[in-house]
Amino acid sequence: MAVDADQLTEELLVSLLAEAPEEYLGADAICGKLGLPKAVVFRQIEQLRSKGYRIDARPVRGYRLLEVPDRLTALELSPLLVTEEFGRTIHSFEAIESTNDQARALAEDGAAQGELVIAEVQTRGRGRRGRVWHSAPGKNLTFSLVLRPRLPPARAPEITLAAGVALCEVLREAAFDARIKWPNDLWIADRKVAGILTETASDEGGLRYAVLGIGLNVNTSQFPPDLETIATSLMLARGEAIPRVFLLAAILERLELWLSRLETAGLAETLQRCRSWSATLGRTVLVDARPPIAGVAEAIDDSGALLVRDPAGVLHRVTAGDVGLAE
Repeated sequence: MAVDADQLTEELLVSLLAEAPEEYLGADAICGKLGLPKAVVFRQIEQLRSKGYRIDARPVRGYRLLEVPDRLTALELSPLLVTEEFGRTIHSFEAIESTNDQARALAEDGAAQGELVIAEVQTRGRGRRGRVWHSAPGKNLTFSLVLRPRLPPARAPEITLAAGVALCEVLREAAFDARIKWPNDLWIADRKVAGILTETASDEGGLRYAVLGIGLNVNTSQFPPDLETIATSLMLARGEAIPRVFLLAAILERLELWLSRLETAGLAETLQRCRSWSATLGRTVLVDARPPIAGVAEAIDDSGALLVRDPAGVLHRVTAGDVGLAE
C-alpha cells in the first residue's frame, strides 16, 4: 500500500513524540531528526491536531503528545510497533465484509508475512462454523493477519493455540484474569471476550499461507440479548475504556513472538501456557462431535488435543470441535 510523503512525515512525527510521552520535545530537535524546516514541522503538527491528536506546545520547551485518537489506521498504529513483520503493512477499513476474506484475497495476490487487515465494522464477520461475529463500530478490535508459516499442513491447528497464548499473555499482563477456552476462545469470568479463527490454504507443496483472524471485545458496553449472558468486554471487566491502538500494538508484538517460537522451538512452551491458563481443564464439557461427547476435560496432550473422560470412564481424544462448558 503506497504511503505519501505527508503521511510518512506524520507517522515519523508521531513516533518521535510517542517515544517520550511525559516529556516535551524541542522544535529544533524535531527538525533535526526529521530533516525538515520549522514551518513544515508546524504544518504537520497542525494537521495532526485536525485529525484528533492532542499535542501541547510550550515556548522553549517544545511539543508533547497528550492523546492519540481512537482510530486504527497506519498513522496511529505504525509509530507504536516494535515488530519486524507483523503490521508493517496495514490495510485499514471503516467497514468491510470480512477481514479474513480480505486477508485471503491479499494472500492469494502474494501478500507478505504479517500484512494486517483491520476494520472498524465487519458486515459479514464470522467465527468458527460460519457463526456471526458481533462488533459495535469503533469499540473493539477485529483484524486478520496474513501468515506464511514454515509448518507442515498437519501442524496448522497449532497456530490457533499459539495465538491464544499470545493474546492471553497480553491481557494477563494488563491485569485481566483471562483464560483460554480450548481451542480458540478467550474468557474472562466465564464469559467470552475474544475469538480466534485460523483459515489455511495448502497444495502439494505444503502450507501456502494461513489467515489468522481475531475478534476482541474491548470497549463494548452492551451486547444483544442472546449474547449478554455469555459475552463480556475488557471495559465491562475493568470499568473503564481501554486505548485500542496501544492494545493492538502489544498484541501484534506477542503474536509475532509466539508464532516465531512455534516455528523454531515447537509446541511445548505454547502447550505449557495453554494448560496453565486453561478455562477448560477440570471442568465438565460437551463436545459438539458425532456422536457428541460429554465428560470431564482431563488434559491437553502433547499434540494439542483435548482429552475428555466420559462417565463410563472412556477417554476421548478431541482434535477439533466446539466445546461447551457446564455451568
